[in-house]
Amino acid sequence: MVFDMRNRGLAARWGTTVVTSALIATLLLVGSPARVGVATSPSAATTYLCSGYSGCSSAGFSDAGYGAVSGKMYWQMYSGHNCTNYAAYRVIKSGGPATRPWTGLGNASEWGLRMASITDQVPNVGAIAWWGRYSNGSGSAGHVAYVERVVSSTEIVISEDSWGGTFHWRTITKSSGRWPTGFIHFTDKRIVAKAAPKITGTSAVGSALTASAGSWSVSPSSLTYTWLVGGVSTGVVTPTFTPRAADLGKPVTVTVRARRAGYTDGVQTSVATAAVARGTFQLKEQPVVEGTPYVDEVLTATAGTWTPTPRVMGWRWFADNVRIEGNDGATLALTTTLVGKTITVVPVARQDGYPTTTAPTITVGQVLMGNIALTRPTVVTGTPSVGATLTATDGAATPTDATLTRQWLRNGVPIAGATASSYRLTAADAGAKVSLQVNRTRKNYAPLAETVAVPGVVTSPAKITIVTDGRGRTAYARVRVTAPGVVPVTGKVIIRIGKWSDTVNLVDGRARVSVRVGTSGTKEVAVRYLGSTVVPAARATGSVNVL
Repeated sequence: MVFDMRNRGLAARWGTTVVTSALIATLLLVGSPARVGVATSPSAATTYLCSGYSGCSSAGFSDAGYGAVSGKMYWQMYSGHNCTNYAAYRVIKSGGPATRPWTGLGNASEWGLRMASITDQVPNVGAIAWWGRYSNGSGSAGHVAYVERVVSSTEIVISEDSWGGTFHWRTITKSSGRWPTGFIHFTDKRIVAKAAPKITGTSAVGSALTASAGSWSVSPSSLTYTWLVGGVSTGVVTPTFTPRAADLGKPVTVTVRARRAGYTDGVQTSVATAAVARGTFQLKEQPVVEGTPYVDEVLTATAGTWTPTPRVMGWRWFADNVRIEGNDGATLALTTTLVGKTITVVPVARQDGYPTTTAPTITVGQVLMGNIALTRPTVVTGTPSVGATLTATDGAATPTDATLTRQWLRNGVPIAGATASSYRLTAADAGAKVSLQVNRTRKNYAPLAETVAVPGVVTSPAKITIVTDGRGRTAYARVRVTAPGVVPVTGKVIIRIGKWSDTVNLVDGRARVSVRVGTSGTKEVAVRYLGSTVVPAARATGSVNVL
């Protein structure tokens, strides 16, 4: 086996503060028990996070198992504390080649030159950070390290071992003067964008936009969103964004950053939306006007419910379709000049970034002088029975010159032609509730409607018809009960023939009985109808001649 005697990296000669084992021990004693930060002096170029295999392990920083196998050579590099041996071990452990993928010199300074095809300026987790000969503080042999984290495009965290030194984790910033010459991508892991995120929704003020995550080469463990309007960050970092009035006329994009432990973040930006348009008001609950349209009253309009809530609500009041100038507020005082005129109002919503929007016109009604007041009620007399007459005695009201009209009602429905002060009940009224509505009207006054109910329902008198026959010592009786407007009459009748009697149900208003009698002769027949809600009880008598 041939060994390359120049395969060592000399990171300890960079001009950084050399951290001795005694200093590290002191820092470990005073540092956090979970994570020791071994910082360089103010003139130093980088920040050490830990030192030594065990020290780093205690502080929560792994050596990926190298400390236990550091006595073995990898890629023909010197074993032990050696940047190239450690870097080769990490490449192999990450699934890279088991032998050095080039021939010739193996010093750290050669790595990026020999592997120029996979070397660039992009830091990725798992990449090898490479410093060329005398590059950014390295020595003549250069240096290599393993990229553990990519904080940003200008800050990384590396783990490294050093010839003549020890194992470290440290942070390097691009402005430190110690930034790597390049990054060699043997097996590093990065989240690669496959399909850009998409924005769904309407690009308008007040209308929510939603971003999809896009697709990635591996499943991210977390996603962050950054919304931009006109290329400027909005500060919104959630999957949804609602454009504001200030965003009007500008396109919207979203940048999604995908993260997963052990991978370099993936970043991709959506296609821009159309320029943000004006928003649209949505009226959820109609505005209303409270108050009565009488002289000296005040009408008050309420805005209802809008999405979004308007910054300003305006009101356009009209009297007989003529705009009432000088009044855009939510209230309108009703003066005598408005008497007899119909008041309407148009609600107007205003908001920055939205067009001025009106709600449907609200019709309040005609402005009146006041109400007609009833001083004495109307009285209706008469029996509520078919054939009887009901008579109304007018009440009194103020103003006394109000015009009076009447209307008789059957079950609340006007009876055609029944507008006089009296009304004769007909068969059509049987079983119904009858009432009288008295209407009083006067110009510029609210009409007054007075309803007088007649107690109970209209009844209909029963008529009982008896047909008898007698033969073979048997008496037969057929009974029919009728009433005007009631078809059929229902209920029960008690039928008596001589000393015999029985209670019989009416069927279609009829009943029939036959009675065996001991002797011939004339027998008295008596029928009593027991009545119903509409048809009162009634009696009738007759006789039967039994042969």
